[in-house]
Amino acid sequence: MIIILKPNAEQAEVELLAKRMQERDFVVQSIQGENAKMLGLAGDTTTITADTFARFECVDSIVKVMEPYKLPGRRFHPEDTIVSVGDKKLGGGHFGVIAGPCSVESEDQILSIARDVAGSGASFLRGGAFKPRSSPYAFQGLGLDGLELLKIARQKTGLPIVTEILSVDYLEEFAENVDIIQIGARNMQNFSLLMEVGKLGKPVLLKRGLSSTIEELLMAAEYLMHEGSSQVILCERGIRTFETATRNTMDLSAVPVLKNKSHLPVIVDPSHGTGHWNLVEPMALAAVAAGADGLIIEVHNTPQYALCDGQQSITPEVFHHLMKKINRVYEAVHE
Repeated sequence: MIIILKPNAEQAEVELLAKRMQERDFVVQSIQGENAKMLGLAGDTTTITADTFARFECVDSIVKVMEPYKLPGRRFHPEDTIVSVGDKKLGGGHFGVIAGPCSVESEDQILSIARDVAGSGASFLRGGAFKPRSSPYAFQGLGLDGLELLKIARQKTGLPIVTEILSVDYLEEFAENVDIIQIGARNMQNFSLLMEVGKLGKPVLLKRGLSSTIEELLMAAEYLMHEGSSQVILCERGIRTFETATRNTMDLSAVPVLKNKSHLPVIVDPSHGTGHWNLVEPMALAAVAAGADGLIIEVHNTPQYALCDGQQSITPEVFHHLMKKINRVYEAVHE
């Protein structure tokens, strides 16, 4: 719901109105429109009527917002959100690449890859310490030991780290040690996890679920933002269709759709989106051309021996050449 304020509204009364709405468990945002100042209300507005504001002289009118998502939407927040970690930024004209192995396997492995991707211009280091696998017999990650190795790689290279959380059991460790917490595709609608991660107030990378609509992705972001996490990154990583030639179907139309509907940064994962290393480059370049704010790419120094997703990982050498092409495409699109 949007409350349109009168041009001569007194600030003290506007502040009182916002306070009353917060007391009713609404999230209140101040909005500066072209011709009027407004307040945006996020929450269950079914009990709100025009009579609710009868005593407030500052209210001119109210407008119901049809979209079920409020906080990620542009109606309440027209300007782009910039997610910042130190001097690294995503969104609002800032492009970034997150790169690294699917899973952390050893100190030598993660340090070698981290140094390579940093040297090629990556902004963030990805690496799975905890891995959600379809088979209980597959490599599940090194757990907290893997997280310690990511911290060593960050200290050696200066790259902020991005890694996935699977359980609320590790909230304290992630809050203390991880720069951007990833919510994976399988947990996109794990609402209890979303709420607890949202309370941490840290940047979150939210991946689209395997069979989730764009609206469902934005509603998952709503959970995070309702709990206090304003720094959310949306990630298109392919959806499940009838096609079997690729691991998933890369929905690049999601990029402009999300950019139109949401102020949050939108990145693309061509590694999971295709499942084949030789398809990563063309889809990465296509994502940049489509307007993505960034990419997340799996890089492994010896993909043939990788413990997880080696078939979709590119080598540091391939990544180095790809980064040059990415920069050229980005410059061409934004010239």
